[in-house]
Amino acid sequence: MTTQWLAGADGCKSGWMVAFVPPQGGDVHLRVISRFADIATAPERPVLIAVDMPIGLPEHIGPQGRGPERAVRPLLGARQSSVFSVPSRRAVYAPDYGNACRLATATSDPPKKLSKQLFMIAPKIREIDAELRAAPALAARVYEVHPEVAFWRLNGCRPLAERKKVKGRPHDPGLALRRALLMADGLAAAVAQSPPVGAAADDLIDALACAAIARRIHAGAAQPFPDPPLRDDYGLRIAIWA
Repeated sequence: MTTQWLAGADGCKSGWMVAFVPPQGGDVHLRVISRFADIATAPERPVLIAVDMPIGLPEHIGPQGRGPERAVRPLLGARQSSVFSVPSRRAVYAPDYGNACRLATATSDPPKKLSKQLFMIAPKIREIDAELRAAPALAARVYEVHPEVAFWRLNGCRPLAERKKVKGRPHDPGLALRRALLMADGLAAAVAQSPPVGAAADDLIDALACAAIARRIHAGAAQPFPDPPLRDDYGLRIAIWA
């Protein structure tokens, strides 16, 4: 019998930290993959990819924001600052931070610039956006997730008491808490592994959290925020799943 695979992916300095998992139990394959498109064509051929990156970019951002961010922040308590506000597609595609802020302001009501943290991940947002717009069949298999929302779900729908990082440095109590939640969710063997070259320890933890939600999506047990999902002008889903 051929094993069916799912994937959880998190952006890392060398591309994407990916955890390939079967729907239930079994081995976990960990790999750094340079291009997002190559996740779908990896040897495992995942039928579903859950990725920590915004998917679906409105042309205009209204008072409610893009939608998912506003929906999940109240769930996360002190961890809600980890959810960045996502601007319009034009701002995401801007060539530099100054233009990105100008375009974000011009395409939002009330006018709002974008954070430097969001601008730093804009190349990866563009990478996914371009790939999914060009491949509708792949877009149907790719879901946006967020690690802190994933851990909220794994923690019995309660926000985590510990941060993952403090002042940009790994926070050991927070990492230990997240590892314990992943172990309780059946990913103990993967948690015990070292991250592949090109990824950090927190990248591995976040990819595994995405994989845990990929299993829930595949089983029909995940919830989109907002529910039902919104759609952008290209038909891409706009929702964070957990």
